[in-house]
Amino acid sequence: KTVDGPSHKDWRGGRGASQNIIPSSTGAAKAVGKVLPELNGKLTGMAFRVPTPNVSVVDLTVRLEKAATYEQIKAAVKAAAEGEMKGVLGYTEDDVVSTDFNGEVCTSVFDAKAGIALNDNFVKLVSWYDNETGYSNKVLDLIAHISK
Repeated sequence: KTVDGPSHKDWRGGRGASQNIIPSSTGAAKAVGKVLPELNGKLTGMAFRVPTPNVSVVDLTVRLEKAATYEQIKAAVKAAAEGEMKGVLGYTEDDVVSTDFNGEVCTSVFDAKAGIALNDNFVKLVSWYDNETGYSNKVLDLIAHISK
């Protein structure tokens, strides 16, 4: 497939990816439903192809059944990142950008400063990941687990 010119199948994808933000489909939301069956059919998503060599960001907007302030959500995520999800979920309150996550071994790093809340039932959460390094690290974790 030619990726540096127009395509009848994917017109947007071939239009100067090094100088455009390109809306695209992603299978990530469907994959979440397979891994977490309780979320199956409750989640959808899309991707934006941007001119950056590495690192992606998740912008997750959710309506909560149980009210929670953004501060409570941050505290819960931080506790998980320092507890049972350590090494899988990271947490930062730094003023970060994508290149700060090159080589990140955690599956995803919650960006506490980037999220917002409309109210206690409607929030936007932001999390960064290095898809190559994070995934590779989890494969190594799986191999180590299986070899025990």
